Amino acid sequence: MFKFHQIKHTFQILDKMRCLRKRSTVSFLGVLVIFLLFMNLYIEDSYVLEGDKQLIRETSTHQLNSERYVHTFKVLSNFSGTINVTYRYLAATPLQRKRYLTIGLSSVKRKKGSYLLDTIKSIFEQSSYEELKEISVVVLLADFNSSWRDLMVHDITQKFAHHIIAGRLMVIHAPEEYYPVLDGLKRNYNDPEDRVRFRSKQNVDYAFLLNFCANTSDYYVMLEDDVRCAKNFLTTIKKVIASLEGTYWVTLEFSKLGYIGKLYHSHDLPRLAHFLLMFYQEMPCDWLLTHFRGLLTQKNVIRFKPSLFQHMGYYSSYKGTENKLKDDDFEEESFDIPDNPPASLYTNMNVFENYDASKAYSTVDEYFWGKPPSRRDTFIIVFQHPIVIKKIKVTTGSEDRQNDILHHGTLDVGRKMGVQHQRQCNSYITLGEFKNGNFEMSDVNQKVPFDVHCMRIFVTKTQKEWLIIRSISIWTS
Repeated sequence: MFKFHQIKHTFQILDKMRCLRKRSTVSFLGVLVIFLLFMNLYIEDSYVLEGDKQLIRETSTHQLNSERYVHTFKVLSNFSGTINVTYRYLAATPLQRKRYLTIGLSSVKRKKGSYLLDTIKSIFEQSSYEELKEISVVVLLADFNSSWRDLMVHDITQKFAHHIIAGRLMVIHAPEEYYPVLDGLKRNYNDPEDRVRFRSKQNVDYAFLLNFCANTSDYYVMLEDDVRCAKNFLTTIKKVIASLEGTYWVTLEFSKLGYIGKLYHSHDLPRLAHFLLMFYQEMPCDWLLTHFRGLLTQKNVIRFKPSLFQHMGYYSSYKGTENKLKDDDFEEESFDIPDNPPASLYTNMNVFENYDASKAYSTVDEYFWGKPPSRRDTFIIVFQHPIVIKKIKVTTGSEDRQNDILHHGTLDVGRKMGVQHQRQCNSYITLGEFKNGNFEMSDVNQKVPFDVHCMRIFVTKTQKEWLIIRSISIWTS
């Protein structure tokens, strides 16, 4: 009964907001977003029924009165359930077990050029045998042209038959009858009708692809069908995820372009699929993703550098127009990614704004920034579990502020003596001094006779300059 009154009260608020809409700048999409938050809290799980597809088509092309969109959200805003779509399996072997990572690609017929086969090839060729055991690739052939689909399935099965047999590659299609109306849509941003249709259909394509992949793995990464991969990208992704253990995130970005290299927890895929489907005609998918991330309270972009995926297509899938975008942070060859095991970070330095200590330890493009440190100030990392360190690298300063380095300091490692549940270490040894703001040492495990509980940056002389700790990298053995 309480839940009913809560929902009724929400509807009354929304009706008032609709009345005020004529006199305010609040967008209709903003109202929907607020409403989604309430519905996600109060509406119980239910599946989208086959008979409701017509409702989707009717409501998606009109401004909704309050009674109609209330009913629509009761049906569509079940973010924990999957969308009821019967997929066609064009080339697939039943998945024997859940994998670590699913890689999703949606592809349509292009007027110029075709890169899908090269993208699939890059995924498999840039992965080791051990990595291949942990990935599955799902390709949604989203074009309604059956002749093109047949041709692509023929080429894919000829070239990647062993991956299909091994369950690493699945090719699927979502029939056209499951799509909402794609004509006569709202022309937001003064886009021409064909552009609106293209980006709106693309949103639905991605929604159906995400929906299919919801239970195939622990994590999911979205690629486009014209992408080149960095070598051993899966190993890098696993290290980044491990380094973020215990922190909250919705989306990790491994490319700064479009919908390339965006990684999610698989348990968020049903919600994201519903979100894309409900707002499919409002804006391009990469804009919707920003709203989705914000709704789930990840305020800032978490982007890893260097990028693991590069856009390689020259001709866009929209009208074959030229698309020369490249990610200048991409590195194809393997690079030495640190392990950075889970840890808590503490400092008694005066932190500037939100450049807090944890940002120096992150594998993404962030850093710690503090006001001028004094002698005996410390920056301490306390590891969740004792570790054996193979290599340490600490970098201070930045390209823009090259003098904001640690001018005088040492790097110490420590252990907890006696009481093990205490927060910090009570015994340290010094490994060496910072030189020109940097510290690097290999074979640490041969120099330290114990498992390391803590690592400490110790300021040995007061300085006038502020301090940026750009990165702390730790490799374990």
